[in-house]
Amino acid sequence: MTISRRDLIKVGMGVGTALSMPSILRAQTAPTDARTVRMVMGNLTVFDPIFAVDDLATFHGLAIYDTLFSLDSKFMPQPQMVEKWAISDDKKTYTFELRDGLGWHDGTPVTAADCVASIRRWAQNDAGGKLLMDRAKDISKKDDKTFVIALREPLGVLIDLLAKVSQPCLFIMREKDADRPVTEQVIANIGSGPFKFNHALAKPGASVGYDRNEKYVPRGEPSNGLAGGKIVNVDRVIWDNIADQQTAVAALQAGETDFIWLPPADIYPIIESDPNLALQVLDKAGSDWCFRMNCLQKPFDNVKARQAMLHLIDQEAILRVIAPDPKYGRTVTSIFGNNTPYSNDENTGWFKKGGDPEKAKQLFKEAGYTDEKIVILDPTSWPEAHAALQVLAAEMQKIGVKAELAPSDWGGLVARRMNKGAVESGGWSILPTSDSDFVLGNPLSAPYLAANGDQAWYGWPKSDEYEALRAKWADVETLEQRKALARKMQRVWWDFVGDVRLGQVVTPIARRKTLTGLIEMPQLIAMWNMQKASA
Repeated sequence: MTISRRDLIKVGMGVGTALSMPSILRAQTAPTDARTVRMVMGNLTVFDPIFAVDDLATFHGLAIYDTLFSLDSKFMPQPQMVEKWAISDDKKTYTFELRDGLGWHDGTPVTAADCVASIRRWAQNDAGGKLLMDRAKDISKKDDKTFVIALREPLGVLIDLLAKVSQPCLFIMREKDADRPVTEQVIANIGSGPFKFNHALAKPGASVGYDRNEKYVPRGEPSNGLAGGKIVNVDRVIWDNIADQQTAVAALQAGETDFIWLPPADIYPIIESDPNLALQVLDKAGSDWCFRMNCLQKPFDNVKARQAMLHLIDQEAILRVIAPDPKYGRTVTSIFGNNTPYSNDENTGWFKKGGDPEKAKQLFKEAGYTDEKIVILDPTSWPEAHAALQVLAAEMQKIGVKAELAPSDWGGLVARRMNKGAVESGGWSILPTSDSDFVLGNPLSAPYLAANGDQAWYGWPKSDEYEALRAKWADVETLEQRKALARKMQRVWWDFVGDVRLGQVVTPIARRKTLTGLIEMPQLIAMWNMQKASA
């Protein structure tokens, strides 16, 4: 960071100072334009939300693509692109018919073939999708508007999987795009959703733009969570990448931007003291923060080294950095989060106030650690994570571990985290991330809760014992049976240590009060429904 967090507060609390800073946006879009919304979102570098599991790529996907089903405000699946669907008596054949009015941004109609290809591609990179393909006998087009999923055995959670909000979501792409291998990024940016990507406005590293899709036909039902009619009330949305938080806050106060996605906790007092600004929690469930270790490379290919990190972490110290106000943060020890039906305390004896550095040091020794360099991917454009990783690196160094921060913006982290190699070959050892506490209630779709090696989320943990238990989730019928299964899964998880939790955080967005109608749902930020009043 170019300024300290304390300096940020000093600068921000002086509204006059903020307003006196030079404009960075006025020349591009007048701040009084009520039909254009500017959002400080970060650096969008990945445009394919199936190719890479990434927040910004997913928000981008939500804007330009559509989904077969969506979740309403009660987290119940509702049809979106689907008009009607039916299931056979033996519960093995599902037939889906698309609704009228679906069209791609290039003017061609959406067909059932597009849906079939999209499901197959998504399933290659999604834990729940892989389960679907394991059970599927065939996924095929019946006619231009109808497709069929035929199963070898019943899968009661099928509709839930198709409607999931955890990444990667099942966005429907054109058949010719979805036929691309999942290891290759789709860059056409042509969907059928309520917004069209404006290629002319794209400025790599600076901003991207979206225009209202005038030909989009919304559903007739009222907007409800991420379901119902997707009504777009503005003509254009521009995402700005403003890495310097001081500049971003100044732009928000000056009315030159309308929204900051991840305002650092230090600026909360600034927002609350400004009569024109507001903090709003869109994800009431909050996020569980963790770091992932590269389980394929030294030293974390050794379970003892991973267990060492579990004992080293002092969650309270991390939370003082990422959520200084206690109302926004709390500790978390369950892999199923704090607020889901499956949260439990199985095998959590490692958790101690202040951590246990001596135990961690002992376990590194037992792992055969010999001063290998440990590279921690450090997204400096994510201030809380950057600060938390400084604490982590310092604690590792105190016990004699050669930890080194590798600073970059978030886009740089996303690019580097795909490297499975050793640090000498451009790989990595530790990276920070977070996921919705709500999403962690479903191990079939939560990316972090898979431990199937090369097919798992970044870090690639592997435990056959855990995976055998996770595979049973789809067939367990009662809540109590799932709770019992969750305890067994957690016991195994904390033995092999698939990741290390840092705490649960509820993070508000910052907005001008003229921007209203934001959809409050876990995990995703939708741009339809919002409205902007004239200043």
